[in-house]
Amino acid sequence: MEASQTSNGTTLRHAFGNVLSFFILILIGVLAFSIRLFSVIKYESVIHEFDPYFNYRVTQFLTKNGIYDFWNWFDDRTWYPLGRVIGGTVYPGLTLTAGSLWWFLNSLNIPLSVETICVFTAPIFSAFTSWATYLLTREVKGAGAGLTAAALIAMVPSYISRSVAGSYDNEAVAIFALIFTFYLYIKTLNTGSLFYATLNAIAYFYMVCSWGGYTFIINLIPMHVLLCIVTGRYSSRLYIAYAPLVVLGTLLAALVPVVGFNAVMTSEHFASFLVFIIIHVVAFVYYIKGILSPKMFKVAVTLVISIGLLVCLAVVAVLVALVASSPTKGWSGRSLSLLDPTYASKYIPIIASVSEHQPPTWPSYFMDINVLAFLVPAGIIACFSPLSDASSFVILYIVTSVYFSGVMVRLMLVLAPAACILSGIALSEAFDVFTRSIKFQLPGLTGPSQVDAGETSSESTVPQNEVPKTKTDKGADTLKERPSRKNRKKEKEPVEKPSIKSQIEKRLLVLPFEGSILAIFLLVLLGAFYVVHCVWAAAEAYSAPSIVLTSQSHDGLHVFDDFREAYAWLSHNTEVDDKVASWWDYGYQTTAMANRTVIVDNNTWNNTHIATVGTAMSSPEKAAWEIFNSLDVKYVLVVFGGLVGYPSDDINKFLWMVRIGGGVFPHIKEPDYLRDGQYRIDNQATPTMLNSLMYKLCYYRFVDTDGKGFDRVRRTEIGKKYFKLTHFEEVFTTHHWMVRLYKLKPPKNRIRGKTKKSKAKSSSTSSTKKSGTKRNPWH
Repeated sequence: MEASQTSNGTTLRHAFGNVLSFFILILIGVLAFSIRLFSVIKYESVIHEFDPYFNYRVTQFLTKNGIYDFWNWFDDRTWYPLGRVIGGTVYPGLTLTAGSLWWFLNSLNIPLSVETICVFTAPIFSAFTSWATYLLTREVKGAGAGLTAAALIAMVPSYISRSVAGSYDNEAVAIFALIFTFYLYIKTLNTGSLFYATLNAIAYFYMVCSWGGYTFIINLIPMHVLLCIVTGRYSSRLYIAYAPLVVLGTLLAALVPVVGFNAVMTSEHFASFLVFIIIHVVAFVYYIKGILSPKMFKVAVTLVISIGLLVCLAVVAVLVALVASSPTKGWSGRSLSLLDPTYASKYIPIIASVSEHQPPTWPSYFMDINVLAFLVPAGIIACFSPLSDASSFVILYIVTSVYFSGVMVRLMLVLAPAACILSGIALSEAFDVFTRSIKFQLPGLTGPSQVDAGETSSESTVPQNEVPKTKTDKGADTLKERPSRKNRKKEKEPVEKPSIKSQIEKRLLVLPFEGSILAIFLLVLLGAFYVVHCVWAAAEAYSAPSIVLTSQSHDGLHVFDDFREAYAWLSHNTEVDDKVASWWDYGYQTTAMANRTVIVDNNTWNNTHIATVGTAMSSPEKAAWEIFNSLDVKYVLVVFGGLVGYPSDDINKFLWMVRIGGGVFPHIKEPDYLRDGQYRIDNQATPTMLNSLMYKLCYYRFVDTDGKGFDRVRRTEIGKKYFKLTHFEEVFTTHHWMVRLYKLKPPKNRIRGKTKKSKAKSSSTSSTKKSGTKRNPWH
């Protein structure tokens, strides 16, 4: 009777806990969505940054023309005169997701614009990411840790920076795909279900469609499988979790046009194939161990390992032969810059020139993950007690992500989920210890019901932390065998002993009452500080769109809308087929907002083309005019922040233009633009710097603003204040001088033929005598 009442109470308690967990998850999803709306509330519903404008333009094309035209779309408005095949050079996951969402809502007669869908895609998927994090952490350490980790990732600033409303970039959906793929892998590892293994391959396919960071998955999971094999934790569940992922995942990845045969031909994927061979050798060894005698088993193991090594060596030799002809040995430039942080600065300056590819500073860790940096070590320690396959995967995840985030600040985004998972585990375990200590010392709460509750909670986590016995495991069939009646009786007999043992262990973990209350108070205070910091980061640091800038001063808020002002001028005052030259940062925005053809853009697939633009910007005015004229350029756009103090202008980026241009055209040398190794724009600047096109286009008529020509970004007066342009003419400068547009002057007519040339010479000499001091600027 008492046992039935206890079981009913336990069932009711579990049901209530599941319902409460469900409502908490709903609230976490609402929190994740709403905290990312500051950009819309404070500013307006607008696309942010640079890359999202290209994604927005592609989504517009997809919804208007359909998926087949999208796959075959050749865009002649970018990379003139080369153009770009869009369907084969983009990761289509984000575009197809937003397009499908737009089609679904319109089929329900909810007439939302494509721009609105694009703006709110990232906040919607941030809620999905929170729920995926809960599922993953629950598989590792239980529901309490899962809820804590979900609440942490809903607010973590590193993820907010890439998922605010308007941040329509690949990472908006890719982080959800990353976490969900890891969850399905751990779920398959814990259950041995082929169903979850198939879902894992499909989730990996969605990740491949969404982001080039999918290579992190296809290298991290083989590393974990190899770790399990080396540490003697091989089981049939490990085989089921890995083998279908490699086979189905690789086949599906090859279907994505931008990946194609790279899924089997590049070095980023070779580790998964090598581990695939190793796990089959290990599986075969375990299989023959169960059917052979010990003596025959030794002989067979020697034979199998020998053959396996030969196969591995043969595969390695084939792979080496395939990639030997490549100067990068089959690795992409970004992958090499991760493995060797100095590689990009030495050989690929265009990768090193991107600000998000720079290594982070120590304050950026505190800014992006805040107090989680202090909780992660505690979470790692908690994962070791006890160590399971799932917890070892999380440890491997945090170790690798910490390294990659230290190489490239952009990959702080990959570190954030791992930090949230381990911090959630640490907080959950800490609260569990402190609350248990308080309960044991409160009068009237130390009865058997508390012990039973402790037993049920410990029993619920045992299956997740069980380690398969490598010596007696003969496959998944042994797990499915039903115990006999004798075995059931034997299992029921020692029930009383673990309860006493667990009660003694729990007594030993009791901490002082006052210390436990103080520790819980400090943890709550730490959480409150984290929440305040995250809300501040979402509202102030990461909500401002880069296309609309603001500054606060004593006389109020100032809004700088110069970018849209310049793009609107281009759209309304130039011909449809006019070509616009600028540095590659502004290519996507120019194409999407001004609807004009650009020479280079943010795709950066052609280094020579970008180097040509960099050389033109670094050259004197006449040489630059010849380069731009050969590219059929009509307008040149430069970004200048010297008047208002905008630091991300072209003058600060100019040395990268010199380096990239000099990498292809050797006559451009960086020392020619430096004075004693220093980059200067004042009266100590070199003549090469003062005569470069970039200097002239930025500082033309700048002295007229204050009479001194004081640059507020460089905090100095410019060196060359009064000069005239001979080959370019200013056509538009925005209100705050942040964007300046120049038009190439047309070449003067030249009369061909000897007689006409002699007449032209005589007429020119007579005209020069009449005019006196006039000179031809072209000679």
